[in-house]
Amino acid sequence: MGDCGFDAAFIHAGIFMPTSSSNPYTVVLLDDHEMVRQGIELGLRKEADLSVIGSFGTGKQLLEALTLRPADVVVMDFILAPSEIDGLSLIQTLNRRFRQCRPLIVCSHYTPATVSMSLKAGCWGVLGKTQNMSELVTAIRTVAQGRIYLHPCMMPALQGMQSLIDVAHKPSNMEFSTSSWLNACLTPKEQEVLRCFLDGMSVNSIAAKFSRSVSTISTQKQSAYRKLGIKSDSELFRFTQQFGEFG
Repeated sequence: MGDCGFDAAFIHAGIFMPTSSSNPYTVVLLDDHEMVRQGIELGLRKEADLSVIGSFGTGKQLLEALTLRPADVVVMDFILAPSEIDGLSLIQTLNRRFRQCRPLIVCSHYTPATVSMSLKAGCWGVLGKTQNMSELVTAIRTVAQGRIYLHPCMMPALQGMQSLIDVAHKPSNMEFSTSSWLNACLTPKEQEVLRCFLDGMSVNSIAAKFSRSVSTISTQKQSAYRKLGIKSDSELFRFTQQFGEFG
């Protein structure tokens, strides 16, 4: 195992053995944008070893359909409509109720933290929506064969995140707490700085509150941002809306 903390035995990016076209891998799609689903389905029709058996706009429809006919791979958007179940909870539900169905996330925006949390929740792969159809086909085949898929461009950003190693040894139906992962990821001082910042306090106010220098508070804030894979205050607010508060 190298310094990056990745085991080549369970993370693959493009190596696969095609299945027989007489027994194709079954795929279901979940995205609240019908045009996106139609585009993916049209592209997958060209692959003899892949068969799309369902296309759904809500998590409820997906779960009801899988009760009647499970699939090998669930290609799903991570963020659905505001009234929908969140991505992490849906992945956990799929692993708890349909362990033979392997979730593959296709998302427009991701950070090292969201990728890591998705893998720990039971996701089998993550792919950005900016990738082309051939990349999605490779990802589906890789996941269908029981191997985790991450696009190579994600690997440098995930270096050093030990949680990836944990995925290989974790039962897929294990319950996962987002807050506990965040607390383990950030130091106590980084957590309290972010909590105060989210409460509307300025860097100067936080420094006065904890009797630290402004430069120390700023350094702790930026360190937390790097660990979460975010670069701006607006990304922090979006992150907490998706995954909850710290501490």
